Amino acid sequence: MAGGHRLLLENARQVVLVCAGGERFLTRDALRSLAVLEGASLVVGRDGLIKAIGPADVIRRQFSGETFEEIIDCSGKCILPGLVDAHTHPVWAGERVHEFAMKLAGATYMEIHQAGGGIHFTVEHTRQASEEELFRSFQQRLQCMMRAGTTLVECKSGYGLDLETELKMLRVIERARRELDMGISTTYCGAHSVPKGKTATEAVDDIINNHLPKLKELSRNGEIHVDNIDVFCEKGVFDLDSTRRILQSGKDIGLQINFHGDELHPMKAAELGAELGAQAISHLEEVSDEGIVAMATARCSAVLLPTTAYMLRLKQPRARKMLDEGVIVALGSDFNPNAYCFSMPMVMHLACVNMRMSMTEALAAATINAAYALGKSHTHGSLEVGKQGDLIIINSTQWEHLIYQFGGHYELIEYVIAKGKVIYKT
Repeated sequence: MAGGHRLLLENARQVVLVCAGGERFLTRDALRSLAVLEGASLVVGRDGLIKAIGPADVIRRQFSGETFEEIIDCSGKCILPGLVDAHTHPVWAGERVHEFAMKLAGATYMEIHQAGGGIHFTVEHTRQASEEELFRSFQQRLQCMMRAGTTLVECKSGYGLDLETELKMLRVIERARRELDMGISTTYCGAHSVPKGKTATEAVDDIINNHLPKLKELSRNGEIHVDNIDVFCEKGVFDLDSTRRILQSGKDIGLQINFHGDELHPMKAAELGAELGAQAISHLEEVSDEGIVAMATARCSAVLLPTTAYMLRLKQPRARKMLDEGVIVALGSDFNPNAYCFSMPMVMHLACVNMRMSMTEALAAATINAAYALGKSHTHGSLEVGKQGDLIIINSTQWEHLIYQFGGHYELIEYVIAKGKVIYKT
């Protein structure tokens, strides 16, 4: 069937555009209120892109006599952009529920790490797992994220640390990117930890001399696609100089810099990221005032992870200070064996309660600003003509219920749509 369109969403109580003027991110006063249409309809074309958004009667006249593959009556409901999860570690084997019990009994993250737990425990199990096993569990996790409204997710490697396993993880992510409906931004995170048997210097040399040239070759051949490079810049892991060397080498082969910084100790990672032209820095619980200003000036986004601070009982990132200084604040779930959360609605709720963000700030941080952190806000993160038709429909007359109802998203979210195609419905 040559003519017609893919999808018509009719007569929604609210359509939350987030942006209406092609903004690539929102900061400061632009976060006070988001662009919202009342009594509106939306059309997605066969190419998966949004063709029209406007008052229901105007859209009805404009498209009268045209055909649609699917029409959904959205009376009394809200349409929002698909949520963007800007930080996850979703490819791994080996559960760590026993470590949660240790943490509840008072053990710190680094104590567990030094006792051979944490990342090292997961690395051992991930190295032993087959590619198919890793893909199956990854696919199930993406399904859970999608049911919670996520349509674009950043996915890291980093539980291999050796070249063979890192490539195995990246192949698993690449297969999902090609076969599944979820949008994926792929991050090479071979510098997640210093592998057992190596010094930090040896690990850095291995990454720069062996890992990155292989990634460049595989990318050029079209075997894998990698978007970002990540390093765990932390005391006792990779110091500032090691981090600089790896990130610059990644940037030199065309990767966006998007790394873990200033989480457990103040490392001046924010200052380094701003200097190197990083797209994003995650965590930032221990960021300095100077680092915040540097990030704002460099338009380097801060990916804040409320679940991590909550589960590890860390001090909260200073979201209010960052917002007041004009930093582009984004959110991520940090889904991993140490912070097991699939749900961006719950992440937004925690951001509001524990980091004192407003609901409009939290929604922007989980849509347009999270898309910006992945270098994709020109195509994702808001509902505007020409952008990808990724959206969710919730059974409520006010969009705020998606954040207000803590843990209620599975009942609220009726449809998840990617490129105008229904990929989940209740």
